[in-house]
Parts: sequence; C-alpha cells; structure tokens
Amino acid sequence: MQFPKLVKPLKFYAVVPTADWVERMAAAGADTMQLRNKTLHGDELRREIERCVAACADSSTQLFINDHWQMAIEAGAYGVHLGQEDMDTADLAAIEAAGLRLGLSTHSVAELDRALSVNPSYVASGAIFPTTTKQMPTAPQGLDNLRQYVRQAGDTPVVAIGGIDLNNARGVLATGVSSLAVVRAVTEAENPEAAVKAFQALWEE
Repeated sequence: MQFPKLVKPLKFYAVVPTADWVERMAAAGADTMQLRNKTLHGDELRREIERCVAACADSSTQLFINDHWQMAIEAGAYGVHLGQEDMDTADLAAIEAAGLRLGLSTHSVAELDRALSVNPSYVASGAIFPTTTKQMPTAPQGLDNLRQYVRQAGDTPVVAIGGIDLNNARGVLATGVSSLAVVRAVTEAENPEAAVKAFQALWEE
C-alpha cells in the first residue's frame, strides 16, 4: 500500500466537531483540519461531510474526515483519519484506490510500527500532554517519546496531538514534528481566528 503524499505541509491542524467550525477555520486560513463528529448519523452526517468538503474545496486547507471513510470517499474528501481500532475494520484498499490521503493515530512504538507498515500520508502521536477531550487508552507520551516517534517515522510526517496550547507549542515543535493538532486551543479560544494566526506564526520563528 502507498497512500498519496500530502500536497503541502500539515503545520497547524485544527480538530473540530461541526461543518460550522470547518467553514470558520477554513476562512481563518487553517493549514489542515479534521472533522471529528461523534453525534450525527446517516444522511445528516453525510450532508455535514459534504458541507465540510465544499468549504475547503476553494481554500488552502487540507481536510481530513475522522472515522467515516465511506462517506469521505463518496464526498470526494481530501483525506481520512483513522484510529488504531479502525485499521481492523476500514477497507484501506478502497481508501487508497479512491486516492484519499490517510492519517493514522498512534500511541506507542508498536502502534507506530503498525501504522507505518501501510505507508500512510501521515501519523499522529499522542496524547503528548494530559487532555480532557477524549478518553485516552495510554498515559501522556511526553516530549522524549515524541522525539523517538519522529525518528522512527522517518520521512512520514508526524502530527503531535493532546493538550497542546500556545504555552507548550514551541517545545513540541522542537521535537521535529511536522504539525501541531489542537482541539480546545481553538474551540475554547476567546478568538479562534486569532489562535490560528498565533499558532501559524510559530513556523515563521
């Protein structure tokens, strides 16, 4: 297997719950986005995904759909993001054949090895710091482990996720990761658009 390479670096990666957020973050110029919607189903979810794909079609944002790979293929999405457990059930060959990029979550050396075996477009490693946005199966990985993952991943871009904010972002970037993924640092920010710009400025330093 060989999933398509990214069109451009992932850099600032906003993980958001709705099409409203995707539209807002695309307008703000987020480099990369993931729709992670856990509440909608069926046609409602299909329409939500289609809205997200449309919102990013004329923007510079690279959009990944979390979990719902069939609908992502149907909607002509740029990419899909899957967890480790999804690797058992998703039709990776169908995703590859449709030309979608693939991102995979990893939480350990063994999971990273498994993810790299299918040549994904990128891997995500986390949670780097404690996070409240989802129940994590493993303890926070910390920056030393993250450095090791970046080395292990070689040419495959690594996205750091989990508890990242503007206070610790520089330390995370210093490990050599390609991208910082955030949830609350955007969705709970007083000014989400300003948060996008503040994170993006870190790559210019």
